[in-house]
Amino acid sequence: MHEMALTRGIIEAIEENATREGFSAVKGVWVEVGPLACVEPAALRFAFDAAAHGTIAEGARLEILPTEGTGWCVPCGKPIAVTRRYDPCPDCGGHQIDITGGGELRVTELEVC
Repeated sequence: MHEMALTRGIIEAIEENATREGFSAVKGVWVEVGPLACVEPAALRFAFDAAAHGTIAEGARLEILPTEGTGWCVPCGKPIAVTRRYDPCPDCGGHQIDITGGGELRVTELEVC
């Protein structure tokens, strides 16, 4: 389950920010997760609760914000919605698609005190 490694990285980043910014507790964490990030939201929640135990983020609420997957169809020459890697273009059926978004896992906001 790579979600545990991901949440450990999130907790480390939160603790670094706490040291730099001087906050002592985290009440909420907002994370953007794209459909192409290979992250299972339920596993991320479970891993976050486990990784946060005994840290500044213990008991914090994790809010997962889904983002859109996007790509550029080379044959069509236009942007398209992408829900899974290696799916064909919905317009032309081609597979020459450059992924332009949807692979992110990014902390966007913290509620601190």
